[in-house]
Amino acid sequence: MLVLVAPGQGSQAPGFLLPWLELPGAAERLGGWSELLELDLVHYGTKADAEEIRDTAVAQPLLVAAALLSADALFDDDTPAPRDAVGVVAGHSVGELAAAAIAGVISPDQAMTLVRRRALAMAEAAAVTETGMTAVLGGDPEEVAACLDRLGLTAANNNGGGQIVAAGTTEQLAALAAEPPQRARLRTLKVAGAFHTHHMEPAVAALAEAVAPVEPADPVVRYVSNADGEVVGEGEEVVRRLVRQVSSPVRWDLCMATFERLGASAMVELCPGGTLTGLAKRNLPEVRRVALKTPDNLAAARELVTGAGAAADDAAAEGR
Repeated sequence: MLVLVAPGQGSQAPGFLLPWLELPGAAERLGGWSELLELDLVHYGTKADAEEIRDTAVAQPLLVAAALLSADALFDDDTPAPRDAVGVVAGHSVGELAAAAIAGVISPDQAMTLVRRRALAMAEAAAVTETGMTAVLGGDPEEVAACLDRLGLTAANNNGGGQIVAAGTTEQLAALAAEPPQRARLRTLKVAGAFHTHHMEPAVAALAEAVAPVEPADPVVRYVSNADGEVVGEGEEVVRRLVRQVSSPVRWDLCMATFERLGASAMVELCPGGTLTGLAKRNLPEVRRVALKTPDNLAAARELVTGAGAAADDAAAEGR
């Protein structure tokens, strides 16, 4: 079974969309979304520096656009990769909006409109208090949890394999840096706020207002939610979770457990790939993986998709 995943904020890098815009129709599509959002995604994806694309209001629309562009390239009509070979779709944090569009719950244009509103609201919420996020790698899980609790930090992401992302004020994160849990390594993340914590509550209300006119469809492929790693079969529930997820922890560990339970054998991570396939390497070592970093990775990804589709057809024919 093939799992298609979309990465979250922090995976962007200067110029990462430049090679993708050489593909037929990609520049036009990104230009259309730029007009829709009144945000120059072409500039930010090709010429902007690291500080410019660190801005939440820029990074989130850029990442959803990148995931959707690379999904279109992967399943181009002129390639043998069948879209219906995908057995599960999921996204990490803001990647959930791209996943919802790929699953048919919302349209790509709706995903882009919603991510723009989400990004602006989260940037506004982040500006109220100086906050951030730090990855805590390794250490005893109970000691890590106790340390974060003592400092008033939130475990905003549980990425599995001993990777917890702590979120809170800069003072709280400085205290963590001064006295980290034993045998744990710390890495500051390239984000501008304490996402998936109570600091983002104002953004929840803004996104709830933005989704009010949306009439979601039920997913056409199994959609796995960050909230609890469960498969969600109703479009309205997917959208409700997209709203609440802004201030709720990301449980990617539970998502990966669901991938394994459902029989995942292959994973393709959409652009800018690398983070989620890296987590899968540690947590799902038997799963074959391809990360779409540039269009050069498309051939390997299509081969993986085609192989997964053939395996699914064989299983169906044998009644498995």
